Amino acid sequence: MTVIEVLGIRHHGPGSARSVADALAELEPDLVVIEGPPELDGLLPLAGDPDLVPPVAALVYAVDAPRRAAFYPLAVFSPEWVAMRWAAERGVEVRFADLPAVHHLAEPREPETSESVGDEPAAGVPAHPPDAIGTLARAAGYDDPERWWEDAVEHRDTSSLQRFAMIREAMTEVRAGDGFADRDQENQRREAAMRRVLRAAIKEQCERVAVVCGAYHAPVLHPDAFPSAAHDNKLLTKLPKTKVAVTWAPWTADRLAVASGYGAGVTSPGWYQHLFVTWAEQDREDRRDLVVSGWLTRVARALRDEGLPAAPATVVEAVRLADALAAVRGRPSVGLSELNDATQAVLCEGSEVPLQLVHRQLVVGEVLGTVPEAAPMVPLARDLDRLQRSLRLKPSVSESALVLDLRRESQRARSVLLHRLRLLGVPWGTPADAGRTTGTFKEGWTLLWQPEFAVSLVEAGLYGTTVLGAATSVVEERAQQAADLGALGDLVEQCFLADLPEALAEVITALAAQTARQQDVVALLETIEPLARTRRYGDVREADTTLVADVLDTVIARASVDLRPGCASLDDDAATRMRAAVDAAQRGISLVEAEPPVWRAALRAVAADDHLHGLVSGRVNRILLDLGLLTTDDVARRLSRRLSVGTTPSAGAAWVDGFLEGDVVLLLHDAELLRIIDDWVATVDETTFEDLLPLLRRTFSRFEPAERRQLGTRLKNLDTRLATHAAGDGDLDWQRALPAVRRVADLLGLEAR
Repeated sequence: MTVIEVLGIRHHGPGSARSVADALAELEPDLVVIEGPPELDGLLPLAGDPDLVPPVAALVYAVDAPRRAAFYPLAVFSPEWVAMRWAAERGVEVRFADLPAVHHLAEPREPETSESVGDEPAAGVPAHPPDAIGTLARAAGYDDPERWWEDAVEHRDTSSLQRFAMIREAMTEVRAGDGFADRDQENQRREAAMRRVLRAAIKEQCERVAVVCGAYHAPVLHPDAFPSAAHDNKLLTKLPKTKVAVTWAPWTADRLAVASGYGAGVTSPGWYQHLFVTWAEQDREDRRDLVVSGWLTRVARALRDEGLPAAPATVVEAVRLADALAAVRGRPSVGLSELNDATQAVLCEGSEVPLQLVHRQLVVGEVLGTVPEAAPMVPLARDLDRLQRSLRLKPSVSESALVLDLRRESQRARSVLLHRLRLLGVPWGTPADAGRTTGTFKEGWTLLWQPEFAVSLVEAGLYGTTVLGAATSVVEERAQQAADLGALGDLVEQCFLADLPEALAEVITALAAQTARQQDVVALLETIEPLARTRRYGDVREADTTLVADVLDTVIARASVDLRPGCASLDDDAATRMRAAVDAAQRGISLVEAEPPVWRAALRAVAADDHLHGLVSGRVNRILLDLGLLTTDDVARRLSRRLSVGTTPSAGAAWVDGFLEGDVVLLLHDAELLRIIDDWVATVDETTFEDLLPLLRRTFSRFEPAERRQLGTRLKNLDTRLATHAAGDGDLDWQRALPAVRRVADLLGLEAR
């Protein structure tokens, strides 16, 4: 006769993990059944591999739609992990039991309710049933379910099997009270699938079967509570199917936390690991003392690493305070809340700031698991692993800065890899400031590996088996689907950054075709800057930019011809976009060469036309002034004309806004321009000024506070400065300059006269 013992556990609970280990040692089953889709059976050959180091996750994904995927994370303190390792070390058979993933991932799921270890990063974390352990904890007056589990279950002087029998009885009452199981068909299907595995074990005449499952499911998985097989078969018929694949993936302590959004997460993975490891490695008499002293010792070490004082004597005092708090609160042992309070009071001198450091590093943890090289991987992930090893770029869950010197081949190869991964939707690296440098050969990155990248790699694997091949295919597809020149211009730049010569040819062809038929001058203008950056900085990456140069010349010529007609009859929104496009085009052109004659002619035509929108006209006049193609006298005449009585105040304000974009130095050093604007504002009548004020405020709010103060001082003394300027000898005030002239003469060894 088959004996089935159902071990109802709390997922990722160290107390549950210890109880499972004790129960398995007491029962010595010949079959261990673990909650999880049966497809995970394919991962069991690696269960005992020493290179499989938690936290890890079993990943199941739909082959034809990788975004439909589910993670099943496991930590060293997860009861499922303990059961799997126990069986692997003893050669005991293991089977997973749950609704098969071929059904679970067949189509986008509606929000379900289940106490599953699984997580769906792409589709969202599914809802879970009422936390049964939380319900019992609240009934007992506890706000921490794990703490209740420790106090009510772990510290009882009973055998492990008796503990689980009591848990099953309590869960029976919870299920009868909430009526959840009667309402949720998805949960009923899951439990029917679990019973199907157990029925097969009974049919095979297994002697002793241990079932490790969420405590909520325990009452219905005991043979005494089995419904008929026909009942379960009816629930599992006619379900949709899809082809799935499975693999092991590294996971992180951070992703085990509830704060990350993981539905079956815990609040303190690092603390739970400390609890479990300490209890597993020490004698029973020493465990409780070592849990407290060992934790506070780690806290003190972390604080000292950050340059904060944490003497051994303060650790002893914190241990005493934690014990006292547990006694005052009526707790049978010290918990994390007592340790945090003692840490803040003694080691952090009452401050919460150092406590946040402890929370991030220790309470949550900064650990990344590893998987064996023999683990099944999609070819793309295998190629990435090879590249990471050859380039010595090891994934880490701790954010790190990386500055690359693109003149060195090995570091340029790192840059290429990071850019290719971004194209594939794997943003392992985020562009960052490279620090103080005047060259273009430095590139800064911020690196942070996320476990969800495993799914992104599976999805990107549909484009190719290598990082280079997949990135090339992605760019070629985007080039074919690009709706405008701006997108193609960005793709050209990305091709150079990611070193994709084959994809570049495809993008250039598409860009040339769209340029020939493009009628939107704004789109042409917006394409210039990314092309110019590629042309300017391509030599740093030893890339051939000849094709880009030819297309760039064509785009500049087309944009120049269409610029003046394209600026006619613009409303405010269109003028804002046009001004931004002209600015971008000018930035790009200035990168590669002196302004081509055709571009200069186009700017002059726009600047001289008083009928164009002020935002565009004013901005173009400022560009010409900065380039030395207009004098301040020219600009003063145009400014005076645009702010004359015959022009509406709003039109004048738009011209001023366009002209002054950038810095305020021009007004600080040119009293004539400042006087013209000041006189114009003074002549605006009161009613019109109320409408004009927001426009002026927007213009001048772009300047720094110190610049606005300087401008106010100039305006206050404007009349005096103009009078001095008019009375002086030309543009020079020799009396004021005399001390400086004498000092320079002394430095040069000349005789001042």
